[in-house]
Amino acid sequence: MDDPILEMRGVSKSFFGIKALRGVDLTVHAGEIHALMGENGAGKSTLMKILSGAYRPDPGGEIRIEGRPVRIDGPLGGRAAGISIIYQELSLASNLSVAENIYLGREISRSGFLARGSMRVGVGPMLERLGADFQSSTLVAHLSMGQRQLVEIARALHARSKILIMDEPTTALSAGESERLFALIRQLRAEGLAIIYISHRMDEVYALGDRVTVLRDGRLVGSLDKPEIRADTIVRLMVGRDVSSFYKKDHDPEAGRGHPVLSAVDMADSKRVKGCSLTVHAGEVVGLAGLIGAGRTELAHLIIGASPKISGHLEIEGRPINIRTPGEALDAGIAYLTEDRKALGLFLDMSCLDNINLAVLGRDAKLGYILDRDKAHDRARKAFAGLGIRAANVGVTAGGLSGGNQQKVLLSRLLATTPKVLILDEPTRGVDVGAKSEIYSIIDNLAKSGTAILIISSDLPEIIGICDRVIVMRAGRFGGEIERTATSPLNQEDIMALATGMEQLDA
Repeated sequence: MDDPILEMRGVSKSFFGIKALRGVDLTVHAGEIHALMGENGAGKSTLMKILSGAYRPDPGGEIRIEGRPVRIDGPLGGRAAGISIIYQELSLASNLSVAENIYLGREISRSGFLARGSMRVGVGPMLERLGADFQSSTLVAHLSMGQRQLVEIARALHARSKILIMDEPTTALSAGESERLFALIRQLRAEGLAIIYISHRMDEVYALGDRVTVLRDGRLVGSLDKPEIRADTIVRLMVGRDVSSFYKKDHDPEAGRGHPVLSAVDMADSKRVKGCSLTVHAGEVVGLAGLIGAGRTELAHLIIGASPKISGHLEIEGRPINIRTPGEALDAGIAYLTEDRKALGLFLDMSCLDNINLAVLGRDAKLGYILDRDKAHDRARKAFAGLGIRAANVGVTAGGLSGGNQQKVLLSRLLATTPKVLILDEPTRGVDVGAKSEIYSIIDNLAKSGTAILIISSDLPEIIGICDRVIVMRAGRFGGEIERTATSPLNQEDIMALATGMEQLDA
């Protein structure tokens, strides 16, 4: 094999003292499709943002391009080094033409005016080479997602890029558009371009990858050549972590599972969720797993009325119910803990007392409008004691608490409504290990008391540690379901296989 076009050696990156990358190595050759894989948060995007110049690495590592050490200062430095990145969310200007987007930052001008005609002519051969079915004068706003992807590639090639990074490029593409993209990627490989392909989808890696590098928790855990690329090997590298001992799970789902509490049938929206049905029983903890973009949060929003549905219906304890707003969901006994507690959950400049009581102010009011402060203080003090909220007193503002204590304040607000169903979206995101253990204990105790619990989490050890049953979503649909039994524990490989579609490939 020829000398590598790219060598990254010992690359590290920290954010506010937290290590996102730990001495990562990556070698890529010209004329190679190099797949980069790993769980959500493994460090893939951080590594590529360092390569493209969006992030500056910590001191100590090295990047070589064509054997020469380079220092990449900013995105312009990345482009000058021959590196282009196409993000999952495309970065085109929809109000400009195809030609103007391709020349963006390198425009041709004459006498102070844009030479639009020259730019349109200049990109013509490139679009023809890529098989474009649109004109260089077409506004990007009028193009499909597949056509916009083609414009991004044309922009990279027109800038004479040597290394092209593609981050989940098929997320918004149809099956036909994806196939055309794959054909183009193979063509570019044959022309000598080095392509780094980030994807969670096993079928794409099987179809395209010449080599695969896997990151886990910010570290390189393995690189596989084409003959070694097997779904089970990749999944094991991606999820090869021991389940921590602090998951508390004393409730017995087989003995304690009660009647169906929440039933959602054929739920669908106009964008992401495509006909999903689920049931959660009293005293049961059900996990909703899947990769980013699978539609998990969107499904929860349909259930609580935060997003409009185009089909589906709900039942609470066997009774049909029409929920149009989150307030109606709360009244029906369905409480939802948002994944973004700071932006969508807590009022950070308000006291813990007020945050905890916010959902039950009307219930406590005397004569319908006078706030019962004694009852509110009593509830807040009980929440502090019962959930272990650490603060000087209930009057402290929520914004001054740690992440774990903020999460427990938000959770106590929901519990004040005595919900029948509790939907927790990323319940331990951004909290420390000690707070995680306490939240797991709270979840376990709620299950023992008969609450039906649905947990959305991207943390597979968490899903395995606390859930009785796991429903896996993939591309807006349910990809499968796994149940814990006395003889068959949950495992990460099975969940990841359903999330990526691996079980279909290996069948």
